[in-house]
Amino acid sequence: MPESLPVRCPACRRSHRYTAPAYPCACGAPVAAPLDPDRVPATVGHRSWREEWVTVRCGSCGTRGEWPQPELGCPCGTVLRIPVAGERTGAPASGRTRRPAVPAPPIRTARDAVTAAALYLRRLGHDDIRRADQRPTSGIGLAGRGVLAQLDPSARPATPRDVECLWLNAMTESAACLYFSLAGYTEEARARADALDVPLFLLGPSGAARPENAPAVTLDAGAS
Repeated sequence: MPESLPVRCPACRRSHRYTAPAYPCACGAPVAAPLDPDRVPATVGHRSWREEWVTVRCGSCGTRGEWPQPELGCPCGTVLRIPVAGERTGAPASGRTRRPAVPAPPIRTARDAVTAAALYLRRLGHDDIRRADQRPTSGIGLAGRGVLAQLDPSARPATPRDVECLWLNAMTESAACLYFSLAGYTEEARARADALDVPLFLLGPSGAARPENAPAVTLDAGAS
């Protein structure tokens, strides 16, 4: 099956050439989703977390892994979901098996930031990541079995109140917690996070999560 195919936007009729991104399998071989040229790409409207992932088999070792669903963004603003041959979509199965680091997308939108945070959580072994049932006071909540994360894609640094609210919500759910921010943290927020043992991460433009305090450094060491 092809890893590249022509795509026409149904909204503006502009033609594109889409190439499926490759991700590293646990065996080290690059894995790209086999695209289906016989199916028409679908316009992405309402998003569902279960539709953000697709199962792809590694051609070298046969391992099946969950990878981000291929999508194409047209300059007109339309987002197209590219069909994958023999795909099985759905949220990643639950479990705590650590996976190899999958390159996060460059962060241009809030959705890119969500994908980067979710991929990092998968590195920690949380394969059942979904949107949190309880929306945080600011930003976006992500949850998995035994973990609660908050992502703040805004341009303001996170405050002590943001950190405390995340910690309290995690305590209520008997879960570990961690915080992702694009704009960093105030000094007071850092001090509060250190006191509560909340890992703080900074998401850079490349999508990489950088540990910002001692609890985050310890957590990141276990994810490598």
